[in-house]
Amino acid sequence: MSEVTDLIPHRPPFLFVDRIVSEGEGGLIAERTWRADEDFYRGHYPNAPITPGVLLCESVFQTGALFMARQAQRAGAKPREGVPLLTKISDVRFRNPVFPGDTVQIEVKETEAKAGFVMMDGNIKKTDGTRVLNVSFVVAWKTPEAK
Repeated sequence: MSEVTDLIPHRPPFLFVDRIVSEGEGGLIAERTWRADEDFYRGHYPNAPITPGVLLCESVFQTGALFMARQAQRAGAKPREGVPLLTKISDVRFRNPVFPGDTVQIEVKETEAKAGFVMMDGNIKKTDGTRVLNVSFVVAWKTPEAK
């Protein structure tokens, strides 16, 4: 897990990536096992737990942040300050549900980078190849302004 927490600021209980599986210049693949003891399953839905779509999307966005952090490392940049900020979400398609105990692979690919914004496409598949979701999104890494 430290390979993940060393790169992005997310922490349990709001960390939805377990490990990096592989990476390349244009993208990254991560993995997550959705555990039955996670608190959100108590309310979504009692006696018929299903992983909330918004958390599935968040796992993709966190994988995008991991990709951006690894890109910066490869470029020889010092560790990033600030946080990854989601600036746009589009074309989300939910295809199949994810249940407690399912392990998924989360893939992101950069489609364009411009003026500090990174456009990406992401998808999730179960380990048996079943498609779960697709989403396009944009992330900027920013240092929040002090108040």
